[in-house]
Amino acid sequence: MWIESFYMMESTYTPEGFYEHAISSPRALAATLDHTLLKADATRAQVLQICEEAAQYRFACAMVNPFWVSTAAAALAGTGVPVGVVIGFPLGASLAESKVDEAKRVIALGAHDVDMVLNIGALKGGEYDTVASDIRGVVDAAHERGAIVKVILETALLNFEEKLRASEIAVNAGADFIKTSTGFSTGGATVDDIAQMRSVAGLRSGVKASGGIRSLADAKAMLKAGANRIGASASVRIVQELTGTAKGDSGGSGY
Repeated sequence: MWIESFYMMESTYTPEGFYEHAISSPRALAATLDHTLLKADATRAQVLQICEEAAQYRFACAMVNPFWVSTAAAALAGTGVPVGVVIGFPLGASLAESKVDEAKRVIALGAHDVDMVLNIGALKGGEYDTVASDIRGVVDAAHERGAIVKVILETALLNFEEKLRASEIAVNAGADFIKTSTGFSTGGATVDDIAQMRSVAGLRSGVKASGGIRSLADAKAMLKAGANRIGASASVRIVQELTGTAKGDSGGSGY
């Protein structure tokens, strides 16, 4: 199964141990990467391309927008590589009922990883029960259907205390991962944010770094800080850098 499944179940998990394993081989590194395409103008051909790359490199998943889930699921059928999808994206301000419905629909179409944006405004306004309920509804729907949930905090919009609160609420609501960013706000993942989120998550959930991770050096920094999943559009280049075969710019979705 996926690399994080072993480490997150082990009482001996440490970021240092996970980091050493993750960079030990291209396959191990690829298993930490959500290969991502979330651009508004993404075409079917581009979606099929990232699915082909996900299968070739054995990435953790191919992450797409909801419209493309069935396309990605068909392309990845039989490969063992799951489809990831974002919901309530990128603002997190959808109705809670809409997020639950969206989660059910994309899972029925073949998604396994559901990355949801929490209700950022409610969090900043101190409406913590609302935030928790919003997350729990999606988590319950996903877990009942065999899927996992990563909760996007959008850390660039939060202060230190809000990041702590958001992380604790998401973990307590059953999130499988807490995640930094959508990649569509004012900033992306930082080493400090990852370390802070891991300090809250401990062994209770995974931590995903996303937003602005475009190189092997970026990925290494996040893994060292405590991430055990990384979202990136530059996944192919990141793995190629480890093998010394990277050429030119990877393009990417800006995620």
